[in-house]
Amino acid sequence: MRLKFETEAHEPGGQARTGLLETRRGKVETPVFMPVGTGGTVKAIDPQELVELKFGLILGNTYHLMLRPGTEVIAAHTGLHKFMGWSGSILTDSGGYQVFSLAALCKITEDQVSFRSHIDGSLYELSPERAIEIQQILGSDIMMVLDECPPHDAEPAYHQKSAARTSRWAKRCLAARTEAGGALFGIVQGGLDLGLRKSHLEEIAAIDFEGLALGGLSVGEGPELMEKVVSEIGPQMPKDKPRYLMGVGLPQDIIRAVGHGIDMFDCVVPTRNARNGQLFTWDGPIQIRHACYKEDLGPIEPDCECPTCRRFSRAYLRHLYISNEILGVRLNTLHNLHFYARLMERIRSEIAQASYNKWAKIALVRLQHLENEKKV
Repeated sequence: MRLKFETEAHEPGGQARTGLLETRRGKVETPVFMPVGTGGTVKAIDPQELVELKFGLILGNTYHLMLRPGTEVIAAHTGLHKFMGWSGSILTDSGGYQVFSLAALCKITEDQVSFRSHIDGSLYELSPERAIEIQQILGSDIMMVLDECPPHDAEPAYHQKSAARTSRWAKRCLAARTEAGGALFGIVQGGLDLGLRKSHLEEIAAIDFEGLALGGLSVGEGPELMEKVVSEIGPQMPKDKPRYLMGVGLPQDIIRAVGHGIDMFDCVVPTRNARNGQLFTWDGPIQIRHACYKEDLGPIEPDCECPTCRRFSRAYLRHLYISNEILGVRLNTLHNLHFYARLMERIRSEIAQASYNKWAKIALVRLQHLENEKKV
């Protein structure tokens, strides 16, 4: 068994749903958020802490891991799980997005994409077959096809050409998977063109993938345009397979997308924002560097049960941030990941109680609340 997915509860009159996703390494309740472990680590966090936060599925990245430390090192450890000390499930991005966004020089042909590393300028080639080979070396439980992710504002003709190439590459990825390979998800592209998105969805859905993803969103188009695509395409994705919105996102983006039938999310927001001092609360984010927290004896959020809020004050966390202390990064990250884990728990609970749509409206107002404080 590579992957099993069953839907459970559905929001009456809506698209929100809960489900159970089972990989060869365990079961995960959906909707689910996957912390990003781009380089074989969720930054600043021990894998055991992820277990304690009740995350069962994380994300790794083919592009970054093939560059550093290289597939040979990971293969010597028999895969990414042992290399990073993680016993849960791993989904790996194919590396396509990073190739097109990070590489110093990129040349696309029908056969493959050639690029120079953003680290040292070394020349690499990544074909659909190579992307699958690397992900199988990593031991990924859920692999992604190699796709082309053009800028959202690219010319319509380029989006059409890119989507067609992504379909051809998707078939090559499936053909390249061996018996030892994990589940494989197809990716729907098409930019902001709903007609192209629908036609590409039909092409990708016709291929025998274990799940489908929406790619090419949250790349600068803005939340309104992103939701326009997700609201139209999400409900049309196969109902019997997990639906994954790649690279999203902010809590409010997740809440909206769940309302359109999306099951899976990943994003660097909780960890990256933690390193920049932004901490998530149910009344909107706070920026811990602000002077108003210098003598604040309270926790980040009064009713939060995360390890950070149980032990430390806002004043202490501000001190750590201002002093550039490593501990501050860890404590901030623990809180933000705890917040995201509880967010997904609450989402699943509200769907199960058939109260999601009502709850979501209230939560969106609270989460987008701006700090009403002096920023000195």
